[in-house]
Amino acid sequence: MKTPDLKKIRKAMEKTQDAKRYEHTLGVTYTAAALAMRYDESIKNAEIAGLLHDCAKCLSDQKRLSICAKHKIDINDVERRNPFLLHAKVGGFLAMDEYHVQDMDVINAIVNHTTGRPNMSRLEKIIFIADYIEPGRKQAPNLKEIRKLAFIDLDQALLKILKDTLDYLKDAGGEIDPMTRKTYDYYANI
Repeated sequence: MKTPDLKKIRKAMEKTQDAKRYEHTLGVTYTAAALAMRYDESIKNAEIAGLLHDCAKCLSDQKRLSICAKHKIDINDVERRNPFLLHAKVGGFLAMDEYHVQDMDVINAIVNHTTGRPNMSRLEKIIFIADYIEPGRKQAPNLKEIRKLAFIDLDQALLKILKDTLDYLKDAGGEIDPMTRKTYDYYANI
């Protein structure tokens, strides 16, 4: 049984991702490791999930759709209309299939890093937040505040990111994945 090799995964991401995406991936990995240290989570799992969270991002929409069809990965209507959103689900599949990740917490962290989900594990929250606050990120609203909050209270940082995302999509007229709304409602009411 093969286990994930961080060096091999890093090299594979460098080859398969464009330079800007690879820099983002390294930023997420670094941030996830720092958050894992802060919250006593597995640093290695945080690094694996960080490295692989966007492993399907540079695939074409058609390729993501065909992987979903071939492997019976559920697609909702919003994802069907916006196949770029499928990179998280396809990434979870590729993490298992190509990179030998078997830890379901790591897989779930990859699958749920864009929309979140109710009752996320600590690792899932770390990857979701790291993707938003990594050092290369410049444009997100309330970034400075959320970066500080992430190291104080994961749930409050998560809630703030979800709210800002929903507000941004509403203002921009973008489609909102139902899971993002469901996740926000869950964390707003606990």
